[in-house]
Amino acid sequence: MRYVAAYLLAALGGNESPSAADIKGILSSVGIEADDARLNTVIDQLKGKSIEDVLKEGSEKLAAVPTGGAGGAAAGGAGAGGDAGAAAAEPEPEPEEEESEEDMGFGLFD
Repeated sequence: MRYVAAYLLAALGGNESPSAADIKGILSSVGIEADDARLNTVIDQLKGKSIEDVLKEGSEKLAAVPTGGAGGAAAGGAGAGGDAGAAAAEPEPEPEEEESEEDMGFGLFD
């Protein structure tokens, strides 16, 4: 990811086709030592492509990824509705009467 980020920084800085040396320079400025194999893979994958086109293509791919967040919220709401009906159908237990002080054999102010 750091190689892609450095490539994008170089491209945003005006370099339409950043070289390995350009990317190494960016990474070394923040204390990262570049791995040549990974760096060359990124450069080969992006060579001859417009950054705008790559970002647009990536956004389209991400839009197709299911996130699963919205489905859980709807299911939770439906579950709450079903429980509410069941709770209303159950009769409430009658509160127990408190024992009076007389039953205990003493009073508070005796």
